Amino acid sequence: MRRLMSVVVMVLAMALPVKADEDAIRSVISNQIEAFQADDFAKAFTYASPKIQGIFGTAENFGTMVRQGYPMVWRPADVQFLDTEIEGGRLWQNVMIRDAAGRIHVLGYEMVTSENGWKINAVKVQKVPEGMV
Repeated sequence: MRRLMSVVVMVLAMALPVKADEDAIRSVISNQIEAFQADDFAKAFTYASPKIQGIFGTAENFGTMVRQGYPMVWRPADVQFLDTEIEGGRLWQNVMIRDAAGRIHVLGYEMVTSENGWKINAVKVQKVPEGMV
C-alpha cells in the first residue's frame, strides 16, 4: 500500500508542472487576444516571441497583419482551448475560435519559452475536424 501511495504521489507531482505550463500558455494566448480586442497592439506584441517581433519590427505592423490575416483572432466571438501537442519537437496549443459570423476556426499556436516566460512563435490555421462545424 505504501508503495502504491508513493507511485501515486510521484505521478501527481510530475503532472503539476505540465498543468502549470498549460495554464501559463493559455494565459499568454488569452491575454494577447484580450489585447487585440482592445486594439492594444503594443501589449499584444509583447506576447510574441523575439523571432516574431523581429519579423514585424513594430506593434503597428504586427497589428496590421493580425487585422488583415487573422480577423477571427482580432475579433473573436468565442475562444475555447483544445489540446496541446508536440509536433516535430515543437509545442502547439490548439484553440477553437468562433468568429463574429459564427464560423469556427481551429488555430495552432506554437509556444516557445523565453527568459520572460512563454511566448507565441507562430499561428497556423488548421482544418476544422468533422463534427466541430
